[in-house]
Amino acid sequence: MQPRPDRITAEERERIRRLPKAELHCHLDGSLRPETMLEVARETGRSMPRPDADSLRDYMLVDDAANLEDYLARFETTLAVMQTAPAIERIAYELVEDAARDGVRYIEVRFAPNLNTREGLPLESVVDASLRGLARAERDHGTVARVIVTALRHQDPRVAEELAELAVAYRGRGVVGFDLAGGEAGNPATRYASAFAHARRHDMACTCHAGEGAGADSVRDALHGCCADRLGHATRLIEDASLLDYVIDRQIPLECCLTSNVQTRAAASYEAHPFRAYFDRGANVLLNTDNRLMSGTTLTDEYVHAAVRLGFGFDELARVALNSFESAFLPLAERRRLVDAARAEIRALGGAAAA
Repeated sequence: MQPRPDRITAEERERIRRLPKAELHCHLDGSLRPETMLEVARETGRSMPRPDADSLRDYMLVDDAANLEDYLARFETTLAVMQTAPAIERIAYELVEDAARDGVRYIEVRFAPNLNTREGLPLESVVDASLRGLARAERDHGTVARVIVTALRHQDPRVAEELAELAVAYRGRGVVGFDLAGGEAGNPATRYASAFAHARRHDMACTCHAGEGAGADSVRDALHGCCADRLGHATRLIEDASLLDYVIDRQIPLECCLTSNVQTRAAASYEAHPFRAYFDRGANVLLNTDNRLMSGTTLTDEYVHAAVRLGFGFDELARVALNSFESAFLPLAERRRLVDAARAEIRALGGAAAA
């Protein structure tokens, strides 16, 4: 029987918080501070659906979604205050600051820059602002931060191609990957294959949301149709035994997000999530928040959920953390430095996974 969520001690939680972690699946526009949303709204003459930080936080928490599309609808509220360069820079900075307090040593922040151009801000200015915020936070807090440019499935493939070109243009300047997100139903990843092809031709790493809002065929589409290097969510990959074997054999990283998968009904509960099954089979699994605001979570929370709902011990969590560092879209030498530093921290915490 799995231990109950209220059985973890404060000391055990603090040890998990101190565990060095990397986060590879975190959306910038899903991870704002409510206080910042209100301040930016006042500064730019906008209104928010709630008047104070606590009630706005409660409003933004998606605990009643019927599906993925329902969950995604909340993003219109955050995007409303992400249309100026100062706001984007501030939000990027604060996300890394929050992650650093959460024991995160490396983070890849993803977003669709074209959603931040509604009031005339050029795509390049959007990316530049995010990179300034991340770089400043890295200097102040020590957490290494990079960007993944994300295209959206509901938009025209030509938009995805433009975003792939943008990602390539910033390769080596803070952007480390290209991604496809959004509602999967009726929007196969192969519709955007040309964008992925452009990224790959220019040696840009690629990830792809798949198996969250649709079945294992969506994962197959992302892998074999778009040649994704990593998979976002892949919750329903477990429905295809052959494809799961393929993913395990090649150690393709799975960017798992427990809380948001429960919220979007991709998983019926934490206990029903395939994360434990994937790990036990030897899959290269990673833990992530997805959207810190909409999911009301931190990366420490996600590791705690794995511990208390899925029975992960500290050494197993340390292995998951190392998986994340090893799967980062960074040059090998940089990954090795992060992995070596994480192993040393894990050893200091009494973990055996670093041996």
